[in-house]
Amino acid sequence: MIRLDLKLKNSYFCRVNIHEKYIKRCIELAKNGFGTTYPNPMVGSVIVYDGKIIGEGWHKKAGEPHAEVNAVRSVKDKSLLKKATIYVSLEPCSHFGKTPPCCDLIIANEIPNVVVGTVDPNEKVAGRGIKKLVEAGTNVTVGILEDECNDLNKRFFTFHQKKRPYIILKWAQSLDGFLAPEKEIDQERKPVWITNTYSRQLVHKWRSEEQAILVGTQTVIDDNPKLNVRDWSGNNPVRVALDQNNRISKDSFVFDESVKTIILSKSENNISKENIIFEKIDFDKNLIENILSVLHQHQIQSVIIEGGRQTLQSFIDKDIWDEARIFVGKNTFKKGTKAPEIQKQKTSKTYIQNDELIYVRNHD
Repeated sequence: MIRLDLKLKNSYFCRVNIHEKYIKRCIELAKNGFGTTYPNPMVGSVIVYDGKIIGEGWHKKAGEPHAEVNAVRSVKDKSLLKKATIYVSLEPCSHFGKTPPCCDLIIANEIPNVVVGTVDPNEKVAGRGIKKLVEAGTNVTVGILEDECNDLNKRFFTFHQKKRPYIILKWAQSLDGFLAPEKEIDQERKPVWITNTYSRQLVHKWRSEEQAILVGTQTVIDDNPKLNVRDWSGNNPVRVALDQNNRISKDSFVFDESVKTIILSKSENNISKENIIFEKIDFDKNLIENILSVLHQHQIQSVIIEGGRQTLQSFIDKDIWDEARIFVGKNTFKKGTKAPEIQKQKTSKTYIQNDELIYVRNHD
């Protein structure tokens, strides 16, 4: 009896390990769509027959075929599908959008086994795809490397589960903890760069990967930033600027209409243009929640907060953020604008030449 139990146990863990092997491959494939699938999640799929992968695919762009479709299309001998297992990092969709339901494709091809990494949080799916497959007689296994699959689409999950974008705080500070030197010093040696050129290039890469970038009023007034992608190839993020009392000059780059820009103000008299959208919000009560509500209405799934100390600290104090990316340079200012104060929770660090880069995850 003991030997039999051990055999059953070993058999179970063998199956789980095999499932994990192929879901890991699904995750690898899904990452090929990073930055191009919005508003859809990144998804990868593999099809296995007799211990060999006979098909692979990933979702490349919204409106184009999903991962399961691309995986099925890649299989040369379609007759093998009736004896195969299809692995997918996220639950197959069950609704008509820009493309037909992937569940219907799986059922039509009579694929008998489906292994799913995690359930889709989108209320249009949310278990319906799995239910549809089970009702059609398909063997469905769910929850393989679930945490890894959730993390893969942390922006998508945050947007649908918390009804707000995934929030990345980013700033650079001097070795002695300042965002900027005193203005008198600043005027003597403009521009004052805390980080090196490689770190600045990385920031532009990050901008290309997220949907929006947000700054406060004073940052725009002091720096007149373009908030676009220049040192990397990719899409420009939506620009979001706080301008409570309409202090930002209309000659500023944020008003150049080159990129979709959302200006958050308390005024009712602002007139929106095609690429400049004014949104009225309450700055006196629940400011952070009001900002995020507007971004959610605009279907923005992720935002980098690159604002000054006050803007960054506001998100930190409300404990509404998901990760922080903090550069620490080698220069010292002695006086100036202090960097935000953040409780170091789960951290990791790396170096970009002489710059230290600290990553902080909130509530992991």
